Amino acid sequence: MKKFIIATGIVAVALAGVALADGPTYVGAQKCKMCHKVQYNSWMETHHAKATEIAKKGAEGRPYDASCLKCHATNADENLPGVQCEACHGPGSAYKKMSVMRDLEKAKANGLKDVTQATCDGCHTGDDHSHKVVFAEKVNDKAALHEFKNEELAKKMMGQ
Repeated sequence: MKKFIIATGIVAVALAGVALADGPTYVGAQKCKMCHKVQYNSWMETHHAKATEIAKKGAEGRPYDASCLKCHATNADENLPGVQCEACHGPGSAYKKMSVMRDLEKAKANGLKDVTQATCDGCHTGDDHSHKVVFAEKVNDKAALHEFKNEELAKKMMGQ
C-alpha cells in the first residue's frame, strides 16, 4: 500500500510539472466573478457573453461548425462558452490569486494582458462575417464590453 501511495504521489507531481510546463491555463469567468462581480454581471449582458449561442444559431446565414469556436468561445471549444474574461485578458491560472491581482505589475508578469486594439483584431478581422471594431469607440458600448473597475486604467489601456 505504501508503494502505491508513493507511486501515486510521483505521478501527481509529474503531471503537475507537465501542466506547468505547458503554461498558464484557463480558469473560467466563474473564478473571476468572485472578485469582479460588477464586471462579471455587466459582461453577462454583452454579445461577447453570448457569442457561442449566437454562433450556434448560424448568425448572418453562416452555418455553425467547430471552427466558429476560435472566436466564439474562450478556449476554442465549448468548455468555456462565450468570449469570457480570459479570452481578452489571458489565461488566469497564474494571476488569479488575490496576492497577485492586487499588484498590477505582478499580475502582468504572471500573464494578465492589457486589452488593446490588437486584442479585438484577433477576431474582429473585417473579413467574412467578423466586422471590424475600433476598441476606443466601443469602450462605452455596454452591449459589447463590461463595466470597468478602474476608469483610469481603462483609459491608459486605450492610449488616452
